[in-house]
Amino acid sequence: MEILSSSAERTRQVAFEYAKTLKKGDVVLLSGDLGAGKTEFVKGVAEFFGLQGVTSPTYAYLNIYGDLLYHYDCYRLSSGEDAELLGLTDYFNGDNICLVEWAENIADALPNEVKRVNISKISETQRKISL
Repeated sequence: MEILSSSAERTRQVAFEYAKTLKKGDVVLLSGDLGAGKTEFVKGVAEFFGLQGVTSPTYAYLNIYGDLLYHYDCYRLSSGEDAELLGLTDYFNGDNICLVEWAENIADALPNEVKRVNISKISETQRKISL
């Protein structure tokens, strides 16, 4: 399914609706260029679960919201081994939902069963969200 978004608010709304399909143990890979709206998407998922305060985990690698939502940013990692050494993979398929930005950098450490969301920049304000 592809959905067009013309604002950060719309991206969060799409994510809010998408969150209704998620369950504990899900790992969602978020792909898209820098500034595409991946963190805005995470904000929408968090809103569905009543969680707030979402920020990009670029420097921390992982932000945890409540006991449910694990938000990864693997931009600065170069392999799955890096993620494993940092203990990031310990949370996959657990009692939580993992949303992973830049998952291609740790592809060899990802679980077999994942969901994928791609956000493509069409213009400065428009995005195509593929679910």
